[in-house]
Amino acid sequence: MRALTFLVMAPVAAVVAGASYPASAQDRRIDVPAGTLGDSAIALARQTGASIVVNGSALATRRVARIQGTMSAAEAVRRLARQANARAVRVSSTAWRLDPLPARAVRSRRSTRSATPASKPAPAPAPSPLPAAPPPVIVVTASKRDLPLKDLPAQVSMIDGDELSLGGVGGTEKITQRLATVSSTYLGSGRNKLFIRGIADSSFTGPTQATVGQYLGDIRLSYNAPDPDLRLSDLERVEVLEGPQGTLYGAGSLGGIIRLVPNKPELDSTFANGALGGGLTQHGEGSVDLGLIANLPLVTDTAALRVSFDAASEGGYIDKPFLDRTDVNRTSILSGRATLRVRVAPDWTIDLVGLGQTTNAQDSQYAARNQAGYDSAARVREGSVADYVHGQFVVDGHIGSVRLRSSTAVASQTLEERYDATTDALSDRVFVQRNRTRMIAHETRLWQPIGERFGWVAGVSLVDNRTELNRSLQSSSLRSATTGVLNTVAEGTVYAEGSYRLRDNLIATLGGRYSLVRLGGAGEDVSLALAIERAAVTVSRHQSAFLPSASLVAELAPRTSFYLRYQEGFRPGGLAIEGNFVRRFDRDDAQAFEVGLRHGLPGRDPFDLALNLSYTRWNDIQADFIDTFGLPTTANIGDGRVWTLSAGGGVLLSPDLRLTGGLSVNRSTIDEPPLSSILLSGRASHVPNIAEVSGRLGLEYSRPINHDLELDARLWGSYIGKSRLGIGPELGDLQGDYLDSGLTVRIGNERLGGTLSLTNLADVKGNRFALGTPFAVARAQETPLRPRTIRVGVDFAF
Repeated sequence: MRALTFLVMAPVAAVVAGASYPASAQDRRIDVPAGTLGDSAIALARQTGASIVVNGSALATRRVARIQGTMSAAEAVRRLARQANARAVRVSSTAWRLDPLPARAVRSRRSTRSATPASKPAPAPAPSPLPAAPPPVIVVTASKRDLPLKDLPAQVSMIDGDELSLGGVGGTEKITQRLATVSSTYLGSGRNKLFIRGIADSSFTGPTQATVGQYLGDIRLSYNAPDPDLRLSDLERVEVLEGPQGTLYGAGSLGGIIRLVPNKPELDSTFANGALGGGLTQHGEGSVDLGLIANLPLVTDTAALRVSFDAASEGGYIDKPFLDRTDVNRTSILSGRATLRVRVAPDWTIDLVGLGQTTNAQDSQYAARNQAGYDSAARVREGSVADYVHGQFVVDGHIGSVRLRSSTAVASQTLEERYDATTDALSDRVFVQRNRTRMIAHETRLWQPIGERFGWVAGVSLVDNRTELNRSLQSSSLRSATTGVLNTVAEGTVYAEGSYRLRDNLIATLGGRYSLVRLGGAGEDVSLALAIERAAVTVSRHQSAFLPSASLVAELAPRTSFYLRYQEGFRPGGLAIEGNFVRRFDRDDAQAFEVGLRHGLPGRDPFDLALNLSYTRWNDIQADFIDTFGLPTTANIGDGRVWTLSAGGGVLLSPDLRLTGGLSVNRSTIDEPPLSSILLSGRASHVPNIAEVSGRLGLEYSRPINHDLELDARLWGSYIGKSRLGIGPELGDLQGDYLDSGLTVRIGNERLGGTLSLTNLADVKGNRFALGTPFAVARAQETPLRPRTIRVGVDFAF
């Protein structure tokens, strides 16, 4: 055990505390309760293994708020100093000194002289100004080689896991509420598609691969399936990297990637915590949610198990007058994750990860447009069931100064959807679509973080994916199968990227990825008359892609950097259903140029700002439209151009209050495609589902109430601008142009807290996604926001 000394430089006292954790510059979980600076410094020293000296007994008794999150020891000390109006001075790699700020000391002396007789001796002079501590390091693990944020040539956003769980655990919508550059369709939980940076293909769940790659750790969650909408429970953080990200992440990252970083099991700590909440929705039913997390060491310092469990029942608010039913769209979610970590050597660990989630939406969440209520004109029960299972095996370790990580995963995703397909003759007809996906994925990579001159990463990855899409029409008197399709993809990849410091403040990066893809598949439930054509369409074929990247990063000032970047991405082709036929659609690819400026560290510096301007050339865009049978199908619709300006930042308005904001501006066009007479009536079109303007503002307030309680509050509002539903005259309706908002307040400590949350403060109806069923486009449908909802919850830890 390393001895740790915490010294208060008062005339007669010194306090000594022991610590068992080695000091390190790496980020770690920090949780220091509110209290005096002296007590908080002792707690922080124990958690980080650092030596912290507080200069003066008066300074040691100042009150500070709770410090919680994932950060380096240096950042935690700087936060502690900021709250106490002190200066953090680093005296060695593992030691800091906290001194009173000189300006505060001068004001204190002036106040003392005015209130003290002249005969009394003056107080001791304030210490001389000392150099500021070096800035903390934010490491972006999505870079695959632990790049510091200041050296990353890309627009990245990171959300702390504690922020996501404040006010109750949610799903992907908590990310879209916080980031203006991330958007989603709103068919329902487990059915949506995500978009980043104006790269959006369609509103439906079809055979195309998503434009956004979703990852749990280093392995993707799915290949060409919808967002599983996993509960964002027990996460260290979420990293969003704007795209394309083809060199490091391969196919399906045209818009970017979203990476979930779970908390790892702690080998030397036993704890459990949980949260329970209940909510009421205006115009609808009540909701309830429960979350539990536990960490259990199995063998001290060798093995530990960490588990989480979440359950939620979200009340409905859509009425179906034709069925004489109200609040039909209740959604129930059960989710769990377990991670077993074994330390097999001092620098080597093995992780076994398993998770599962089932989502049951009893009915659809769209309504008739242009009416005051939340009534649906559908005459049948719709809804969906989504199941997701994922398992990982991860080996992580060091070979000298080189890091190695090998990850293997198996995932299964099943989605069954029901759509209203009634006609005058068949008033109870339902269209049922089943999408079954099985994926096996592997990646092994070696990397060395950038040091004095050079850093690099190299790896191989393999993906084998099988997706089966089946459709049927059902009624009380009829059940008929329509054409289905099977798509198989086997992808092998090698990639590498390296960075070199041309000068101390200038880094150049080059990279490349080569992918070989074998595509296969077949039509299903087709008639014998189509067998010859099906054989010609579905024969296996090969595609290859080389995705280069290049960038320059210049450090203009200690906290300001500027970068230029070029990157490519692609999606392989596949088979789509059109009427009773199965036909091919080709691969699409994107090339992006971007320029960016970054100042300060988000959430840590008094002021931070990130600006990015990108131009993307998107060739042979894969997108969905409505065929002559009224069903969604997929085709290449032409070439597109997308300009995107994104910005995000924050400013500390006071020691307790921070203002944050984000903005995304998109301008896009699609060149006239070969199918223009069907899709666009001979006119160019915008890329669907992406608002031209979206923005967000938020206020974060945190301060201690007394020695044992702290107040945390978050107020936010976001504007989603106008966009179009899809391609073609049937999908040309406008959507968006609404304001969403929310408020969360928590009062408590690290052991127990109570929360009050309000969403959709103004009870805005809005229109998040305009098409609930493709069989009734003439009904003027819309998908409203969840009406104003209030939630009261309690969280606890022991």
